[in-house]
Amino acid sequence: MQHLLDRLSPASPAPELAGWTLVAVLALGFVAATWWPAWRVLRLVVTLVHELGHALVGVACGRRFTGFVLRSDMSGHAVTVGPASGAGVVATTWAGYPAPGIVGALLVGLATAGWAAPTLTLLLVGLLTTLTRVRSALTGLVVVAVLAACAALWWWRDDALQQQVLVGVGLLLLVGAWRHLATMLVGIESRSDPGSLARTTGVPAVLWVASFALVLAGATWLAASSLLGAVGV
Repeated sequence: MQHLLDRLSPASPAPELAGWTLVAVLALGFVAATWWPAWRVLRLVVTLVHELGHALVGVACGRRFTGFVLRSDMSGHAVTVGPASGAGVVATTWAGYPAPGIVGALLVGLATAGWAAPTLTLLLVGLLTTLTRVRSALTGLVVVAVLAACAALWWWRDDALQQQVLVGVGLLLLVGAWRHLATMLVGIESRSDPGSLARTTGVPAVLWVASFALVLAGATWLAASSLLGAVGV
């Protein structure tokens, strides 16, 4: 039991993330989200968080999450069952694009504060609960791969490594969230989330895109503040 508790408890004190270690983590996180050979694979993690954002908010609004799929072209689809209109469906539809940025900022903030181990525990529980909602082979492969990586980090606990990986993943999710949002610059498709929101509410799709950008800007500021605080700035 003590070994289990040791893997759940926060690091005290939090590992230092400064100097060349911080530079390396920032560089790797940025490269992972911008270098095409890496991005074409890792973008599926961003899509995973996007779809689970829909699911989590849908469940919080009283809807029933029945399944989700990820596609290799960076798209995906999460199905929640409930009323076809109302605040619940609006919140559920809205939640996808901001989700990777919000989760990314939380990962950076919690990891730099020494809470990497409890965060990994929460991620493991969350991913395990999604396994029964997987609806394609690619989706299952992505979920199992992320689950295995989290489990390995959690089991062979190294406070510094957990912190560095979570900060790197957080940056990947933040940059990836902005990249996903940038696809709207070439045109908002009617089947996209902002297009669906515009049909449901009558509010122009461009305003929904602006709301995504506003949330992502706040998440970016939070992550930057956490990193600056970690280096004592």
